[in-house]
Amino acid sequence: MIALSRLNGEPMFLNALLIETVEETPDTYITLITGKRLIVLEKAEEVISKIKEYNKEIGIHAATIKLQQQTEDM
Repeated sequence: MIALSRLNGEPMFLNALLIETVEETPDTYITLITGKRLIVLEKAEEVISKIKEYNKEIGIHAATIKLQQQTEDM
């Protein structure tokens, strides 16, 4: 989960694995894989940074690299 802020300033925690897109126009919109859209106070760059950090924490990045290496060895 990543910590974000709703437009009214209330904190929320979002499952980063459900995020499909992040757009800044000028508000930051997050579209989930379910189609639901959220608006948050954080800038898109900050949201993306939090997603990357979360992915490293849970090991998705390392798992992806390992899978790619196994595929290349075949």
